[in-house]
Amino acid sequence: MCLAIPGKIIDIPVVMDEVFRMAKVSFGGVVKDVDLTMSPDAKIGDYVLVHVGVAIGIVDEEEAKKTFEYLRQIGDLEELEPG
Repeated sequence: MCLAIPGKIIDIPVVMDEVFRMAKVSFGGVVKDVDLTMSPDAKIGDYVLVHVGVAIGIVDEEEAKKTFEYLRQIGDLEELEPG
């Protein structure tokens, strides 16, 4: 099953233009590179829903934390586990 997983933008180190930006997003301490093209208003500190490496929307912090915890409880975060 494909899910969008919430994470917090901690940095936006790549800004090619107004459209193409890449962010560092933390998923419970595991940091991944995420494309922000589909979420042009996203900024550092925002929580975004990420699907296959692309932020598909911005969510509020409370909703993001609830969703992440639920995914952790059902064991659906294996791809974010280190090594």
